[in-house]
Amino acid sequence: MRIASESVLPGRQFIDRPHRVALGLASDHRAREQDAAPAPVVSIVVPILNEQESVGPLYAEVREVMETSGYPWELVVVDDGSTDASVRRLRAASAGDPRVTIIEFSRQFGQTAALAAGFRFSRGRYVVPIDADLQNDPRDIPRLIEALTRGDGADGGEGYDVVSGWRRTRRDALLSRRFPSVLANRLIARLTWTPIHDFGCTLKAYRREVLDGLELYGEMHRFLPALCRWRGARVGEIVVNHRPRLYGRSKYNLRRTGKVLLDLITVKFLGDYAAKPLYFFGKLSALMMLGAAAALAVAVAQKFGYLVAGGEPLRLNRNVLVLLAMMLALMSIMFITFGVLAELLVRIYYESQGKTPYVVRRIRRAVPADDAPSAADADGCAPPRLAEADPG
Repeated sequence: MRIASESVLPGRQFIDRPHRVALGLASDHRAREQDAAPAPVVSIVVPILNEQESVGPLYAEVREVMETSGYPWELVVVDDGSTDASVRRLRAASAGDPRVTIIEFSRQFGQTAALAAGFRFSRGRYVVPIDADLQNDPRDIPRLIEALTRGDGADGGEGYDVVSGWRRTRRDALLSRRFPSVLANRLIARLTWTPIHDFGCTLKAYRREVLDGLELYGEMHRFLPALCRWRGARVGEIVVNHRPRLYGRSKYNLRRTGKVLLDLITVKFLGDYAAKPLYFFGKLSALMMLGAAAALAVAVAQKFGYLVAGGEPLRLNRNVLVLLAMMLALMSIMFITFGVLAELLVRIYYESQGKTPYVVRRIRRAVPADDAPSAADADGCAPPRLAEADPG
């Protein structure tokens, strides 16, 4: 029996039982080797779906750029259920390169799921997702990492936590791609208070810590900068090169617009009311109660002959506005009830999993003078020293 030379990572696997033990031993051996090997600094995550013509050139470009940059790196490729020869050609192009990890889905789960899996299995301090269609330029990766670590000095010189690529000059169709993208980006930036121009550009750079604990669903990968910013991340942006598509067809079309709008509603709710849903439902309840009061006030005025044609009084038991006021009042009570239930669910969510509704960047404590190095000032007093510790 021939045993595959590739490791199989733990997870849901469709493997016959006689092969499971052998593959498990190989997997454990490879896992120990990976644990012993130093972790890369940069993890490049590539979701692919039927990109057989471009995966080979993409790997060659990434390898050339990263070997020139000097950063220790790895390439994590997630196959989202491709039906062509994408995986086979990538394996042939990267044969013998231990820096390449290929994750194959059992079926197509979508780009968001592919990116989430790539983030999970990557090991680098900095994570850079990039499209596989060669429209994103791998030569921009070192520039993103440099902006991530240095920033523009406006925030104290500590750099950014997220740097987004901006395709200022896009090589796509005007009506079907560029125009809808401009409108969507402006709407997302306004509603999420995230000052970047291009949410749809996959080419971005993230610090590892801002992605830890961040779960992605639906089509939410395009809202990652907003989700990170709501967790306190510093978000920046640089202009990146965008190239014409050479192979295959685009997976994007106008039918995704509805999905994006629905996900935007979800992201807006999570960003503004995830820890205080009663505020959201309370506002809706107040609107319903105001509507009920206005409808009842008009009905009472019509009872005395006001706001009716001819000045003839309209009895309350014959006025439909009374029924409208009752319905709006009931809806107001229902929204308040929903808000209270949502508050209970939020507390269960946080407390049952040990989660907190805040994110700590770092912890600083002053070290007593006796424990600090002997560095006296002019008066002979040793200045206090600040100790930093990573949270968690």
